[in-house]
Amino acid sequence: MNVIHPSVHPVEAPPVTDAANGAMPRGRMKDIQGMPGTPGGLALRFSQFAFAVLSLCVMGTTSDFPSVTAFRYLVAAVSLQSLWSLILAILDVYAILVRRHFRNPKVVSLFAIGDGITSTLTFAAACASAGITVLIGNDLNDCKQNHCTRFETATAMAFMSWFAVSPSFLLNFWTLASK
Repeated sequence: MNVIHPSVHPVEAPPVTDAANGAMPRGRMKDIQGMPGTPGGLALRFSQFAFAVLSLCVMGTTSDFPSVTAFRYLVAAVSLQSLWSLILAILDVYAILVRRHFRNPKVVSLFAIGDGITSTLTFAAACASAGITVLIGNDLNDCKQNHCTRFETATAMAFMSWFAVSPSFLLNFWTLASK
């Protein structure tokens, strides 16, 4: 009797990977709205820019802001904030149009450092301006001769710009730290 026996061919063992050792391979992080290159990030950049420009325009329409150093500092800080936010908003628009995301650690670190510096400057300038505004309005009772409502509005817009830049900074820093 002639019986055909199937032959067994040896198969090489698959190479040992980190997954076999218990370490799971790292996946790509999902894009969270507010990160650079997302529509949420563009909305944050636009609101930063809008509030900074509003603060700059309101403070610029007063005739006596150059007489107070804190108000000059506010104008300088929100000018820098508006320029920085406009540049990054343009980059966000480009990233959205070409469907690319900012995943390069050098670029993300540049965004995080820039957001950190501009948010610190804007917050410090808004706090200094708020202190002077309270001094003029409440302590000196000199609002009739000064533009207290304009100073308060410009200061409030600077704080709003800072509130909008803080999530951008935190998300960029978190993205950088998670890589």
